[in-house]
Amino acid sequence: MRPRPGGGWLFWPTAAALLLLAAWLRGPEYDEAYSIFLTAGHARPAWPQGIFTAGSVRWLYHGHASFWRIALDLRRGDVHPPLYFWALELWRRAAGMGWFTARLLSVGFTLAGLAGLSRIALLCRLPALPALAMVLLSYGFCYTGILARPYALVQALNIWGVYFTLRAQRDARAVPMAGLCFGAAVFADYLAVFTAAAMLAWLCWRHWRCGAVALTVMLPWLAACFWFFLAQHASRNGQFAAFAWGPALDEMFQDGGAALFGGLPLYAGGARVVVAALLGLLGLAGVVFAARQPQGLGFLALAAATPLGLLALGVVFRNTPIEIRYLAFGLPWVALAVAPALPGVLLALWLGVGAAAVAGLMLANSTMQPQGRAARLAAAYPGDVVALPFGNDGVGVPGPFIAAAPDAMRLLLVYPGQTIPPGSVRVAIRADQSSRAVAASMACPGLVCGPP
Repeated sequence: MRPRPGGGWLFWPTAAALLLLAAWLRGPEYDEAYSIFLTAGHARPAWPQGIFTAGSVRWLYHGHASFWRIALDLRRGDVHPPLYFWALELWRRAAGMGWFTARLLSVGFTLAGLAGLSRIALLCRLPALPALAMVLLSYGFCYTGILARPYALVQALNIWGVYFTLRAQRDARAVPMAGLCFGAAVFADYLAVFTAAAMLAWLCWRHWRCGAVALTVMLPWLAACFWFFLAQHASRNGQFAAFAWGPALDEMFQDGGAALFGGLPLYAGGARVVVAALLGLLGLAGVVFAARQPQGLGFLALAAATPLGLLALGVVFRNTPIEIRYLAFGLPWVALAVAPALPGVLLALWLGVGAAAVAGLMLANSTMQPQGRAARLAAAYPGDVVALPFGNDGVGVPGPFIAAAPDAMRLLLVYPGQTIPPGSVRVAIRADQSSRAVAASMACPGLVCGPP
């Protein structure tokens, strides 16, 4: 019997509800503040000097920037191409300027990506529902699928690019669409190039003329990326640790496991090592079962394109750009390889573990950045001045904190070496080099300390 498209109609409202709940419950994050301020026309907000209230600076989160302004701000001080931020600006104009509203755009992109994944399963005569459930319940996919960042758009474009590449074997009209999707994906995030390169290399091997057409369609996108990358490539030299093979491989396995199963070992206390080992065995079993199937082996090879590309990038630029959010680009292909191959009991176990990981994503403080929680804790001291680190650039630390703070909260942004007024509530956020230096001077053993 031929697999049915979509994997069951109940999946789609369930997936939408899960993503919306995660977008609502997950605390605001450092990098999301860049998206908000960039599209509001304040790439580096001009926070007031001295004491001010959270309500008095709400206007910095609003407003709109032109496409050209966004492009120039990205070239001056960021490491991303502009496609997602242009889409976010249009979305904010149409839907509103709230933080959760910005995340809704990513939820829409994630659902579009899942729809593409179901089409790939149908095209390859694989059962769609197990693969869709597995990828949705992968920590890294769900996590990047709700953030106000480019990742969900990249996933959707790469998934549809793979679909059109596979379809090109039967219908040559799909070839330009493959190039268009992959080109747009790279113009949303440079790291999308690894999936695109792997699929186009395969297409050139099977039908070199089709591969040449797809690459030709990509060229304008790649040229635009090159214009941005030339200005950006040295803008964040200290963002990642220096490259070394041992730490890089260790980080690859740790973050790869976290992309699949989240922070479950963190919740296990003294049994952390045992839980991590059991999860590793589960992941290994999935790879073994998938590798026994020709299609599974092909999708595993596609999943390996991103981690191998990140290692190559590390060697070239002498840093370690390995993070859960980047490794998540390979998760759809892991799901297509593993889910159809696992026996029913192991599949049920994998999905149960994934459900627990996604619950942790939504509820566990240990997997969330501290800014939103710190704002809620500091709100327990109404009327007192809250001393908050300015951070490296005044975006990632104060942006999420102030977004979650009540309007009446009185704030003072603190720089390294600055004296904190006596009697202040001290917020010891340690999110970047500058905020760690300030936090060290606060003598605050926790996250928020009341007036001494």
